Amino acid sequence: MKLTVLGCSGGIGSGRHTTSLLVDDDVLIDAGSGLTRLDFEQLLKIDHVFLTHAHLDHVLGLPLMLDSVGDLRDTPVTVHALPEVLDVLAAHLFNWKLWPDFREIPSAEAPWLRFAALDFGEALTVGDRSFRPLPANHVVPACGLHVACPAGSLVFSGDTGPSDALVAALNAIPDLRHLIIETSFENELADIARASKHHWPDSLAADLRALSVAPEVWITHLKPGNESAIMNELREAAPGWGVEALMQGQVIAL
Repeated sequence: MKLTVLGCSGGIGSGRHTTSLLVDDDVLIDAGSGLTRLDFEQLLKIDHVFLTHAHLDHVLGLPLMLDSVGDLRDTPVTVHALPEVLDVLAAHLFNWKLWPDFREIPSAEAPWLRFAALDFGEALTVGDRSFRPLPANHVVPACGLHVACPAGSLVFSGDTGPSDALVAALNAIPDLRHLIIETSFENELADIARASKHHWPDSLAADLRALSVAPEVWITHLKPGNESAIMNELREAAPGWGVEALMQGQVIAL
Protein backbone atom coordinates (compact mmCIF):
# COMPACT_ATOMS: atom_id res chain seq x y z
CA MET A 1 0.00 0.00 0.00
CA LYS A 2 1.21 3.49 -0.81
CA LEU A 3 -0.06 6.71 0.76
CA THR A 4 0.75 9.97 -1.07
CA VAL A 5 0.35 13.28 0.73
CA LEU A 6 -1.48 15.69 -1.56
CA GLY A 7 -2.02 18.30 1.15
CA CYS A 8 -1.33 18.42 4.88
CA SER A 9 -1.32 22.08 5.93
CA GLY A 10 -3.60 23.79 8.39
CA GLY A 11 -4.14 26.54 5.81
CA ILE A 12 -3.19 27.80 2.37
CA GLY A 13 -0.62 30.14 0.85
CA SER A 14 2.90 29.80 -0.60
CA GLY A 15 2.24 26.35 -2.07
CA ARG A 16 0.44 25.02 0.99
CA HIS A 17 -2.61 22.81 0.51
CA THR A 18 -5.14 21.51 3.01
CA THR A 19 -5.66 17.90 3.96
CA SER A 20 -5.96 15.22 1.31
CA LEU A 21 -4.22 11.84 1.26
CA LEU A 22 -4.22 9.45 -1.70
CA VAL A 23 -4.14 5.71 -0.93
CA ASP A 24 -2.67 3.87 -3.91
CA ASP A 25 -4.52 5.49 -6.83
CA ASP A 26 -8.18 4.82 -6.08
CA VAL A 27 -8.95 5.98 -2.53
CA LEU A 28 -8.86 9.45 -0.96
CA ILE A 29 -8.75 10.26 2.72
CA ASP A 30 -10.26 13.75 3.00
CA ALA A 31 -10.66 16.06 0.04
CA GLY A 32 -9.10 19.41 0.90
CA SER A 33 -7.31 21.67 -1.55
CA GLY A 34 -4.53 19.08 -1.90
CA LEU A 35 -6.93 17.18 -4.15
CA THR A 36 -6.51 19.90 -6.79
CA ARG A 37 -2.89 18.78 -7.31
CA LEU A 38 -4.07 15.64 -9.13
CA ASP A 39 -4.29 15.68 -12.89
CA PHE A 40 -7.43 14.75 -14.79
CA GLU A 41 -6.47 11.11 -15.36
CA GLN A 42 -5.68 10.67 -11.67
CA LEU A 43 -9.03 12.14 -10.66
CA LEU A 44 -10.82 9.64 -12.89
CA LYS A 45 -9.31 6.72 -10.94
CA ILE A 46 -10.71 7.74 -7.55
CA ASP A 47 -13.60 5.44 -6.58
CA HIS A 48 -13.80 5.97 -2.80
CA VAL A 49 -13.44 9.02 -0.54
CA PHE A 50 -13.24 8.62 3.26
CA LEU A 51 -13.96 11.85 5.15
CA THR A 52 -12.89 12.42 8.74
CA HIS A 53 -15.29 15.34 9.19
CA ALA A 54 -17.17 18.00 7.24
CA HIS A 55 -15.05 21.12 7.80
CA LEU A 56 -14.37 23.00 4.58
CA ASP A 57 -10.60 22.48 4.57
CA HIS A 58 -11.23 18.72 4.42
CA VAL A 59 -14.04 18.63 1.81
CA LEU A 60 -13.66 21.62 -0.52
CA GLY A 61 -12.15 19.64 -3.41
CA LEU A 62 -14.91 17.01 -3.49
CA PRO A 63 -17.63 18.96 -5.36
CA LEU A 64 -15.09 20.22 -7.89
CA MET A 65 -13.78 16.70 -8.54
CA LEU A 66 -17.28 15.36 -9.14
CA ASP A 67 -18.09 18.23 -11.48
CA SER A 68 -14.90 17.54 -13.44
CA VAL A 69 -15.08 13.78 -13.96
CA GLY A 70 -18.57 12.61 -13.01
CA ASP A 71 -19.89 12.39 -16.55
CA LEU A 72 -16.93 10.23 -17.66
CA ARG A 73 -17.29 7.57 -14.98
CA ASP A 74 -19.26 4.33 -15.25
CA THR A 75 -19.93 4.16 -11.50
CA PRO A 76 -20.53 6.80 -8.81
CA VAL A 77 -17.82 8.00 -6.47
CA THR A 78 -18.67 6.65 -3.02
CA VAL A 79 -18.15 8.95 -0.05
CA HIS A 80 -17.76 7.13 3.27
CA ALA A 81 -18.16 9.05 6.53
CA LEU A 82 -19.94 9.08 9.86
CA PRO A 83 -23.72 9.49 9.41
CA GLU A 84 -23.58 12.94 11.02
CA VAL A 85 -20.95 14.05 8.51
CA LEU A 86 -23.03 12.86 5.58
CA ASP A 87 -26.00 14.77 6.99
CA VAL A 88 -23.93 17.99 6.96
CA LEU A 89 -22.85 17.41 3.35
CA ALA A 90 -26.45 16.83 2.29
CA ALA A 91 -27.82 19.87 4.12
CA HIS A 92 -25.07 22.40 3.48
CA LEU A 93 -22.97 21.39 0.46
CA PHE A 94 -24.79 19.16 -2.03
CA ASN A 95 -28.05 21.03 -1.50
CA TRP A 96 -28.75 22.67 -4.90
CA LYS A 97 -27.82 26.04 -3.37
CA LEU A 98 -24.13 25.92 -2.62
CA TRP A 99 -23.62 23.07 -5.12
CA PRO A 100 -25.79 20.63 -7.09
CA ASP A 101 -26.72 17.36 -5.43
CA PHE A 102 -24.76 14.87 -7.51
CA ARG A 103 -26.63 12.03 -5.83
CA GLU A 104 -29.43 12.96 -8.28
CA ILE A 105 -27.36 13.82 -11.39
CA PRO A 106 -27.97 12.69 -14.05
CA SER A 107 -30.58 10.66 -12.17
CA ALA A 108 -31.14 9.12 -8.76
CA GLU A 109 -30.85 5.70 -10.44
CA ALA A 110 -27.45 6.47 -12.04
CA PRO A 111 -25.80 9.24 -9.98
CA TRP A 112 -22.26 10.58 -9.95
CA LEU A 113 -22.12 10.47 -6.13
CA ARG A 114 -23.16 7.94 -3.51
CA PHE A 115 -23.10 8.30 0.27
CA ALA A 116 -22.22 5.31 2.48
CA ALA A 117 -22.38 5.63 6.26
CA LEU A 118 -19.39 4.29 8.18
CA ASP A 119 -20.03 3.73 11.87
CA PHE A 120 -17.65 3.21 14.75
CA GLY A 121 -16.92 -0.47 15.22
CA GLU A 122 -17.19 -1.14 11.49
CA ALA A 123 -14.45 -1.60 8.90
CA LEU A 124 -14.78 -1.44 5.14
CA THR A 125 -12.49 -3.51 2.93
CA VAL A 126 -11.42 -2.09 -0.43
CA GLY A 127 -9.15 -4.52 -2.23
CA ASP A 128 -6.53 -5.66 0.29
CA ARG A 129 -6.96 -2.56 2.47
CA SER A 130 -9.41 -1.96 5.29
CA PHE A 131 -10.63 1.39 6.62
CA ARG A 132 -12.00 1.72 10.14
CA PRO A 133 -13.11 4.89 11.95
CA LEU A 134 -11.42 5.70 15.27
CA PRO A 135 -12.47 8.15 17.99
CA ALA A 136 -11.50 11.80 17.68
CA ASN A 137 -12.10 14.83 19.88
CA HIS A 138 -13.17 17.76 17.69
CA VAL A 139 -15.80 20.50 17.70
CA VAL A 140 -17.94 18.68 15.13
CA PRO A 141 -18.61 14.97 14.64
CA ALA A 142 -15.27 13.55 13.51
CA CYS A 143 -13.17 10.43 13.39
CA GLY A 144 -9.68 9.26 12.67
CA LEU A 145 -9.03 6.38 10.28
CA HIS A 146 -7.19 3.10 10.81
CA VAL A 147 -5.93 1.89 7.44
CA ALA A 148 -4.71 -1.71 7.45
CA CYS A 149 -3.10 -3.87 4.79
CA PRO A 150 -1.13 -7.14 4.93
CA ALA A 151 2.12 -5.22 5.56
CA GLY A 152 0.84 -3.36 8.62
CA SER A 153 -1.30 -0.46 9.79
CA LEU A 154 -1.38 3.31 9.51
CA VAL A 155 -3.58 5.71 11.47
CA PHE A 156 -4.59 9.22 10.45
CA SER A 157 -6.06 11.16 13.37
CA GLY A 158 -8.00 13.73 11.38
CA ASP A 159 -8.61 16.87 13.42
CA THR A 160 -8.52 16.14 17.14
CA GLY A 161 -7.52 17.45 20.50
CA PRO A 162 -6.39 15.26 23.40
CA SER A 163 -8.31 11.99 23.38
CA ASP A 164 -8.03 9.08 25.81
CA ALA A 165 -10.30 7.10 23.50
CA LEU A 166 -7.97 7.59 20.53
CA VAL A 167 -4.95 6.62 22.64
CA ALA A 168 -6.73 3.42 23.72
CA ALA A 169 -7.62 2.63 20.10
CA LEU A 170 -4.01 3.14 19.01
CA ASN A 171 -2.73 0.87 21.77
CA ALA A 172 -5.03 -1.86 20.44
CA ILE A 173 -3.27 -1.91 17.03
CA PRO A 174 -0.16 -4.05 17.53
CA ASP A 175 1.07 -3.68 13.95
CA LEU A 176 0.79 0.14 13.90
CA ARG A 177 3.72 1.38 11.82
CA HIS A 178 2.79 5.00 11.10
CA LEU A 179 0.75 7.58 13.03
CA ILE A 180 -0.21 10.77 11.22
CA ILE A 181 -1.55 13.11 13.88
CA GLU A 182 -2.31 16.79 13.99
CA THR A 183 -0.77 19.58 16.04
CA SER A 184 -2.22 22.92 15.01
CA PHE A 185 -0.97 25.51 17.49
CA GLU A 186 2.03 26.45 19.61
CA ASN A 187 1.89 26.09 23.38
CA GLU A 188 1.25 29.81 23.87
CA LEU A 189 -1.98 29.36 21.89
CA ALA A 190 -3.17 26.41 23.96
CA ASP A 191 -6.37 28.26 24.92
CA ILE A 192 -7.31 28.57 21.25
CA ALA A 193 -6.40 24.93 20.69
CA ARG A 194 -8.59 23.82 23.60
CA ALA A 195 -11.54 25.91 22.37
CA SER A 196 -11.26 24.59 18.81
CA LYS A 197 -10.30 21.05 19.94
CA HIS A 198 -6.92 20.78 18.29
CA HIS A 199 -3.60 19.57 19.67
CA TRP A 200 -0.74 21.78 20.84
CA PRO A 201 2.78 20.40 21.53
CA ASP A 202 2.36 19.71 25.25
CA SER A 203 -1.00 17.99 24.74
CA LEU A 204 0.30 15.73 21.99
CA ALA A 205 3.37 14.88 24.05
CA ALA A 206 1.09 13.75 26.89
CA ASP A 207 -0.88 11.49 24.56
CA LEU A 208 2.33 10.04 23.09
CA ARG A 209 3.57 9.20 26.59
CA ALA A 210 0.42 7.12 27.06
CA LEU A 211 1.13 4.95 24.01
CA SER A 212 2.29 1.37 24.39
CA VAL A 213 2.91 1.06 20.63
CA ALA A 214 5.81 2.75 18.89
CA PRO A 215 4.90 3.93 15.38
CA GLU A 216 6.71 6.54 13.36
CA VAL A 217 4.95 9.82 14.15
CA TRP A 218 4.19 12.36 11.45
CA ILE A 219 2.73 15.77 12.32
CA THR A 220 0.03 17.30 10.14
CA HIS A 221 -2.31 20.34 10.13
CA LEU A 222 0.41 22.79 11.24
CA LYS A 223 -0.86 26.36 10.99
CA PRO A 224 0.85 28.37 8.21
CA GLY A 225 3.78 30.46 9.39
CA ASN A 226 4.00 28.62 12.71
CA GLU A 227 5.31 25.28 11.42
CA SER A 228 8.89 25.59 12.68
CA ALA A 229 7.88 26.90 16.09
CA ILE A 230 5.35 24.10 16.61
CA MET A 231 7.81 21.41 15.54
CA ASN A 232 10.57 22.81 17.77
CA GLU A 233 8.24 22.76 20.77
CA LEU A 234 7.12 19.22 19.91
CA ARG A 235 10.67 17.89 19.74
CA GLU A 236 11.36 19.42 23.14
CA ALA A 237 8.11 18.14 24.66
CA ALA A 238 8.34 14.64 23.17
CA PRO A 239 12.03 13.68 23.13
CA GLY A 240 12.79 10.24 21.83
CA TRP A 241 9.83 10.07 19.48
CA GLY A 242 11.64 11.52 16.47
CA VAL A 243 8.51 13.39 15.41
CA GLU A 244 8.68 14.80 11.88
CA ALA A 245 6.44 17.17 9.97
CA LEU A 246 4.38 15.49 7.26
CA MET A 247 5.34 17.00 3.91
CA GLN A 248 3.28 17.67 0.82
CA GLY A 249 4.35 15.17 -1.84
CA GLN A 250 5.65 12.68 0.73
CA VAL A 251 4.99 8.99 0.10
CA ILE A 252 4.57 6.49 2.94
CA ALA A 253 4.79 2.86 1.85
CA LEU A 254 3.52 -0.17 3.74
